[in-house]
Amino acid sequence: MASVPSLSATLQQRVTAALAAAVPSAADADPLLRRSDRADFQANGVLGLAKRAKANPKELAGAVLAALPADEMVARVEVSGPGFLNITVTDAAITANLAARLADDRLGVPGKERPGITVIDYAQPNVAKEMHVGHLRSSVIGDAITRILRFAGETVIPRHHIGDWGTQFGMLIQYLIEHPHTLDHSEDAPDAGEASMSRLNRVYKAARTLFDADEAFKDRARRRVVDLQAGDKETLELWQRFVDESKIYFYSVYDKLDIRIVDEDIVGESGYNDMLVETCELLEKSGVAVRSNGALCVFFDDVKGKDGEPVPLIVQKADGGFGYPATDLSAVRDRTANLHADTLLYVVDARQALHFRMVFETARRAGWLTDEVTVRHLPFGTVLGKDGKPFKTREGESVRLEDLLDEAVARATAVVREKGEKIGLSEEEITGNGVQVGIGAVKYADLSTSLGRDYVFDLDRMVSLNGDTSVYIQYAYARTRSIFRKAAADQTAAAHPELPLAPAERALALHLDAFGDTLAEIAAVYEPHRLASYLFQLASLFTTFYEQCPVLTAEGGPAEVENRLFLCELTARTLHRGLDLLGIRTPERL
Repeated sequence: MASVPSLSATLQQRVTAALAAAVPSAADADPLLRRSDRADFQANGVLGLAKRAKANPKELAGAVLAALPADEMVARVEVSGPGFLNITVTDAAITANLAARLADDRLGVPGKERPGITVIDYAQPNVAKEMHVGHLRSSVIGDAITRILRFAGETVIPRHHIGDWGTQFGMLIQYLIEHPHTLDHSEDAPDAGEASMSRLNRVYKAARTLFDADEAFKDRARRRVVDLQAGDKETLELWQRFVDESKIYFYSVYDKLDIRIVDEDIVGESGYNDMLVETCELLEKSGVAVRSNGALCVFFDDVKGKDGEPVPLIVQKADGGFGYPATDLSAVRDRTANLHADTLLYVVDARQALHFRMVFETARRAGWLTDEVTVRHLPFGTVLGKDGKPFKTREGESVRLEDLLDEAVARATAVVREKGEKIGLSEEEITGNGVQVGIGAVKYADLSTSLGRDYVFDLDRMVSLNGDTSVYIQYAYARTRSIFRKAAADQTAAAHPELPLAPAERALALHLDAFGDTLAEIAAVYEPHRLASYLFQLASLFTTFYEQCPVLTAEGGPAEVENRLFLCELTARTLHRGLDLLGIRTPERL
């Protein structure tokens, strides 16, 4: 089915045409249409146009008013203040537009006019290391943006740039050669992910202890790094064992987080090894990078240290080794030339802002980033404890991500049990809903915060049924399902445009109509918190509607019951779709 333009989009076109009719030279004038408390919409563009045309704003507003067509869509238009247009649409137009949305699987939401290829870099855990709270935001934000862009019609290629290369692997591989059974799996292993991490931790701690205490082992480990970088077959096979073991662990954590990550999207630092030398040669030959004290560097006029001296991007170290810049520049080359991406997104914490600014500028100078490619670092803030400091354990260690998720599920399950036992939820439902509510609470707290801001990790607030939480939104969805379970066989959802709408119905309906516009804005600016805000407001408006407008016992008779059930059904589908785009599930009963 074709997409359904919102009432706002249709009015935008009409007012634009009326502005052009009133001032023929102003065909490009923006009516500056927005939602209003005084009417359904307010057009504020007349003031700016009057200034350009040197006309009286109030008189011009009258001329625009006269040029607006009178039909079944617009109930009334009034000129207010110095030249604002207050526009009220008809109840029939609102209901008819929503009926068209409900008839479409995509709720009438249009796809992008010109979808492209986006490569999004997120979820970057490190091989042989535990995931901690610092990995949460990149994973959750990146997954939500991926879902939203795919729904908009974009081809999205995730790239999980895992830390799978470096000097520490010489130490780990050498230890495994000398202690060959330390990564072996026991048949009665408990949870596969925990068992894998336990094995990796055991190897890492033992290898580190030996590395620090035994100079001969340290020398053998360093030589093993050289073998690894040279592509020695035995060394690479052992390195792959660490990668594979780590993936078992990664996937178990992401499974708990309800985020799907697949092998083909994991391209770690090692994936660009074969490009590093060529990347450096291309930069040096083009003059983009120069040798300084033996290192290959890129300099910038506006990047200086505290001493006023230039701070370069070091692409290759003086000893011939490669750092993150070489890998990231090679990744840019691969993503634009081989994956043909026209948009590159990097969901990486705010501390890397300068690094990415320098990498992107270097890639532009080298011609790997052209004007046809959009590149954005999407920096995010820090997860804080209740003390306002970065979230740590009492011992000052980073909080394990698995522990945090388990605690969220336990806390949510207690909340679900207290409410669920009253409505007869089974133990299986309580347990299942506890997982969906707990994981949803963690994700929503993150996603409802604008990217650049820090936020406090407070589980008591996150799993509350009140306030701006995912549980509040999930509960609104479950309430819609409850209404339909209680409905009689002859009480069905059906739109009745001929019926007038109560104030709470109008407010809910107009917000439902804005779903597509909201998603289009989010897909353009990569800000998932706007969707979280939209859904919270939708749940709040539905709660008001539920309290003020009896559904199954509506006084207006069967037609009003059907119309209100129709609003309930569209609300349910919009909440379900919206939460799904954030990676959050919707329990049927809560």
